[in-house]
Amino acid sequence: MILMDNVIREGHPTLRTRAKELTFPLSPEDKKLGQDLLEFLINSQDPVLSEKYNLRSGIGIAAPQINESKRMFALHLPDDNDNQISFVAVNPKIVSHSVENTYLTNGEGCLSVDRNVAGYVPRHARITVKFHTLDGEEKKMRLKGIPAIAFQHELDHLNGVMFYDHINESNPFADVPNSQPIENN
Repeated sequence: MILMDNVIREGHPTLRTRAKELTFPLSPEDKKLGQDLLEFLINSQDPVLSEKYNLRSGIGIAAPQINESKRMFALHLPDDNDNQISFVAVNPKIVSHSVENTYLTNGEGCLSVDRNVAGYVPRHARITVKFHTLDGEEKKMRLKGIPAIAFQHELDHLNGVMFYDHINESNPFADVPNSQPIENN
């Protein structure tokens, strides 16, 4: 079971390294890694388990965040219609994206960042993605809103990019051109 002690924090070199592609079939260890990432998110959103194990709630976590430099992440969150999105993405890619941007009005957070970083993080409002499941099945999916933001945030981790790298340093709350802001709490 992944605990907060397993999550590496900003400043660790793995978070700034481009993660390696995985080959199929996945090893039993890599399959377990994917299952563990998803289990962490589910547990972190459960009030009883998150308190018992002192977990910070998360909607996404990437393998590099637990010091595994592999192109894999998990997402577990509701979409705009309250349908649960829950999957492990192996070797994920964005195949197309909208011209329109979006951002969370309260900014983004990260399990690997123990401080509040203020500012808008511009993201594509809508994306079409491809990835493989743990069993090697290729999936194609269209995402918008917070799921699209979360996918881009986790994909950044696989490329050694932190969310605050996207914030305008001189004016963190500068207007994001051609964007639709999303209120978040």
